[in-house]
Amino acid sequence: MPLVHLAGIRACVFDAYGTLFDYASATAGCRDVLGDKLDRLTTIWRDKQLQYTCLRTLAGHHADFWQVTGDALDFALETLEIENPLVRERLMRLYLRREPFPEVRSTLEQLKAAGFKTAILSNGSPAMLNAAVDHAGIGALLDFVLSVEEVGVYRTHPKVYELAVRRLGADPTVISFQSSNAWDAYAASAFGMRAVWCNRYGQRNGCQESQIGRCTL
Repeated sequence: MPLVHLAGIRACVFDAYGTLFDYASATAGCRDVLGDKLDRLTTIWRDKQLQYTCLRTLAGHHADFWQVTGDALDFALETLEIENPLVRERLMRLYLRREPFPEVRSTLEQLKAAGFKTAILSNGSPAMLNAAVDHAGIGALLDFVLSVEEVGVYRTHPKVYELAVRRLGADPTVISFQSSNAWDAYAASAFGMRAVWCNRYGQRNGCQESQIGRCTL
């Protein structure tokens, strides 16, 4: 993301899974046992994970992201008739060691060198995020690692974006929020942040084009 597009911005906040960390890397680590079911498991697991967060927020029945991730994996494994409990254990363990995308470190280094505050704002639980950040070795490049557990609801609830504003001590208009999810970028924009959609997966944008920018990290 060229820094020229960050005029007037003081802080850059990133979604974690799918934006900084490759959510497909856990299933890729089980290619030997998943075989031709790998891609389908990746998609079902991710889709159901997001559905469960939305349902829990709407229903007011919060559970942390580790439980939601496990519940979504159980659904995916049952759907694909994968009954080996050792596979489940291995996938959950690998989820804590999601690989960062190749350009993540250099992007964060550029932002820090230019004087921007940097943060993660994620559905992930603190333990999950700390494990991912430690595995990627990027902790020194982040001012904050923020989990929705502080507010007890998932995105796209405004309380999540308010958490970043409060902890960064900055007005929404001087925060740039980067997410690989168009719905997430749109919600951040509606909250008042400058939002950037990192469209890593070539998705069509169902949100208003004028509300969010695009970038490739």
